Amino acid sequence: MNRPVNMRIGHSACPHDCPSTCALDVEVLDERTIGRIRGASDNAYTAGVICAKVARYAERVHHPDRLMQPMRRTGPKGSGQFAPISWDEALDRIAEAFIAAETRHGAETVWPYFYAGTMGLVQRDGIERLRHAKRYSGEFGTICTNLAWTGYIAGTGRLAGPDPREIAKSDFVVIWGTNVVVTQVNVMTHAARARKERGAKIAVVDIYRNATMDQADLPLIIRPGTDAALACAVMHVLFRDGLADRAYLARYSDAPEELEAHLQSRTPEWAAAITGLTVAEIEEFARLIGTTKRTFFRLGYGFSRSRNGAVAMHAAASIATVAGSWQYEGGGAFHNNGAIYKLNKKMIEGLDVRDRSVRMLDQSRIGPILTGDADALKGGPPVTAMLIQNTNPVTVCPEQALVRQGFAREDLFVAVHEQFMTDTARMADIVLPATQFLEHDDIYKGGGHQYILFGPKLIEAPGETRENHFVHVELAKRLGVTHPGFDMTAREHIDWMLRHSGFPGGLPELEEKRFLDCQPDFETAHYLRGFGHPDGKFRFKPTWTKVMAPNDGPMGPWRDMPKLPDQWDVIEAADEAHPFRLATPPARNLLNSTFTETPTAGAREGVPSLLMHPEDAARLGLAEGATVEVGNGRGVVRLTLKLFDGLRRGVVIHEGIRSNTSFADGQGINTLVGSDPAAPYGGVAFHDNKVWVRDAEPLQ
Repeated sequence: MNRPVNMRIGHSACPHDCPSTCALDVEVLDERTIGRIRGASDNAYTAGVICAKVARYAERVHHPDRLMQPMRRTGPKGSGQFAPISWDEALDRIAEAFIAAETRHGAETVWPYFYAGTMGLVQRDGIERLRHAKRYSGEFGTICTNLAWTGYIAGTGRLAGPDPREIAKSDFVVIWGTNVVVTQVNVMTHAARARKERGAKIAVVDIYRNATMDQADLPLIIRPGTDAALACAVMHVLFRDGLADRAYLARYSDAPEELEAHLQSRTPEWAAAITGLTVAEIEEFARLIGTTKRTFFRLGYGFSRSRNGAVAMHAAASIATVAGSWQYEGGGAFHNNGAIYKLNKKMIEGLDVRDRSVRMLDQSRIGPILTGDADALKGGPPVTAMLIQNTNPVTVCPEQALVRQGFAREDLFVAVHEQFMTDTARMADIVLPATQFLEHDDIYKGGGHQYILFGPKLIEAPGETRENHFVHVELAKRLGVTHPGFDMTAREHIDWMLRHSGFPGGLPELEEKRFLDCQPDFETAHYLRGFGHPDGKFRFKPTWTKVMAPNDGPMGPWRDMPKLPDQWDVIEAADEAHPFRLATPPARNLLNSTFTETPTAGAREGVPSLLMHPEDAARLGLAEGATVEVGNGRGVVRLTLKLFDGLRRGVVIHEGIRSNTSFADGQGINTLVGSDPAAPYGGVAFHDNKVWVRDAEPLQ
């Protein structure tokens, strides 16, 4: 294909909620048009590879259904009836509604609400500056990371690990709790390189046969929520067979003798009964770990999706300590590199005016919050006004029946700043059209690697779309609040943050280099100078209440958490009335509720469906393609049945998060997911649901 005469290659970073945060090369066809997007080959982590959905991003940027002008609601909530208005009128209406709500109930009645629709630090987190300047209710972010981060830090004392590029130097790569082919393709890039260049083996631990497991030498399909049982049995074998590195344990861990004694009864036979694996599979997995010094554990966010996820993550990371894998290049356990960046976000977030006495509302409990649950509201006033950016809670949050009920309240004013008419935007009073990442300036950091990346504005924004930062600044003017951050451009914010975070070259240096490598030296990254706890020891016996420090302390049944790595039976177990366990892992062509609007994603993913083992379907008298109802005490969802033998009996899978309108009766999959906070610091157990399945009754 011939390139357009004026085409150039622009450089950016993927803004989406994926640990890969890929460095991008973008075909810029003219001032308003992009072509193909490719991975930057000169970035050592991206290594020229990106996922297919981002490669075809032009489908999103130039989609005919993008929101292009501000609108006000003219019909009932959820009707989709809107009329265009000017930006000034829209912002005036929002400010007036916020001021009126504050007059009635106090500032905490206003709840700015956001999440990870963009991972850009300016456009995502600037809403915090508005929140803090006005003392609006805080948001405790629990929906995704808390369980996994807590479990990892409980052992290591720090959210950081070996250089992720070392996967390519490993002799045994263990991919656990993450379908990396779908959600962070670069992990598989480096694992495949290790296999090709070193003959490395790849093991994948997950709850069903997915695209990543298809690449495994040792595929291990376990029942949801049983990861810790597998981890304990592996450590049992390491101790039993003399494969534990006792010298390393004596120097770098807190209680190796207690752990060994505790694990005496956690045999492969014990774990096989819990996980569904065979004893032979567990023994082989443990032997490979124990005899391969360069074993790299890539631990994913699947651990954050079960009520026992923090305990399970801690147990999995503990294996690397028992085996002594941390000592070797290409060895250790990695989850996220968040602690290495140390960025000063005072100006972006307005941290200098934050009032810590203001209540923090749990974002995952938006359903109970909006329906007036006093405990969820922390005894404070009702939420009667919201500004929502970078998230689609009416689709992505748990307990959808409560979420929809809350958003339907006539006394709740909602402004949504969005790119498309999402389920949440349909419930809004004011809808504002938002830019996409190539249409504004921002800065990104990779949780799954070690780079800070710049994402400059490459094309002009279409219609009347405006960046998030514009909305924060304009609302601040109308609300009568001041802060130096409201007087700065996005580029000025980036430059200030870098210069106050140990990067004296600021934005000019980042623009020139495109990305800054922040990876610590080998000894620091591998904890060879000691782990992040005061005594330098890996904690087999964590103090769970001191891992993190949210405003309101620990949540959930934290007092019952095991003292040492163990299987913790707090999952929502199947019972006679609910004989199946439902998990909702990511779909290949979607990312949370993003990309659902693109034609390619819709065509490739098809209708919302339920994967069920053929033997389970036969027992229920259900056939391929049947419409089934899936339900529990939270609601009922209709899905199309697909027979699939790549999961355990009694487990059913729905991949991806679709718009509620794509389901037969408008009830999205998160209708079935609970919002109860998991121990010790909250989080949503998206893969931890008991359900029944039956032949669908005809719709009335």
